Amino acid sequence: MGYIYEVGDVVTLKKGHPCGSRDWEILRVGADFRLKCIGCGHQIMVPRKMVEKNTKNLKKAEEQLEKDSYVLSEIRKDYSKTLTEKIIEGLRDLNFLDVKFRIDFQRKQEFTDNGYDSIEYEISTNPGESVKPLGRIVSGGELSRIMLAIKAILADRDQIETLIFDEIDTGISGRTAQKVSEKMAVIGKCHQVLCITHLPQIAAMADTHFEIEKHQKGTETITEIHPLEGDDSVRELARLLGGA
Repeated sequence: MGYIYEVGDVVTLKKGHPCGSRDWEILRVGADFRLKCIGCGHQIMVPRKMVEKNTKNLKKAEEQLEKDSYVLSEIRKDYSKTLTEKIIEGLRDLNFLDVKFRIDFQRKQEFTDNGYDSIEYEISTNPGESVKPLGRIVSGGELSRIMLAIKAILADRDQIETLIFDEIDTGISGRTAQKVSEKMAVIGKCHQVLCITHLPQIAAMADTHFEIEKHQKGTETITEIHPLEGDDSVRELARLLGGA
């Protein structure tokens, strides 16, 4: 015995569930039904037992997905406490003395391959200011140093091959600049790091140096980049130390 179902009724069963999930057996069944239906009219025969079985499987899969996502979320929230402390410590090393930092968790409406968490870093770098999403930090130099602190902690886990830091030396000098260079050296063990800087403390830590030079040619401004090696690197570092 069987029931007659409209194609739309079958397809409705898979709404709201991501394709590719290994437990969604009903999605594969629904997809097969839909393909077989093309060119065969608007109705198909579906055994009652098959529908009941797949509906139960779908419910079980949803319950398991909810449980697994909850466990994953709790693991993240637990580790975020340690990560937050390390990031605050790293930021203070980079002269963010009154920094506030937190990791905000929100639940997404749908499930993804990574669970249901929506995660955002929030920060305040000035006394009396409330924390704001990291993406709303307007200073390029501040953002570079914040990302440096985070990347230094996650250096051995981050899959980004090349990191570029510009304006990272804005408003810093002395020991803070040295700290910045040390953190960049840590990242450089696992990644390629490109940094534009005017500070000798930072430049001295690099394995390779390039000089960027601007000059006027008629009505045009020309920018040239020259590789520096050996004595040329030493002379350029000495020029930076001398403030020339």
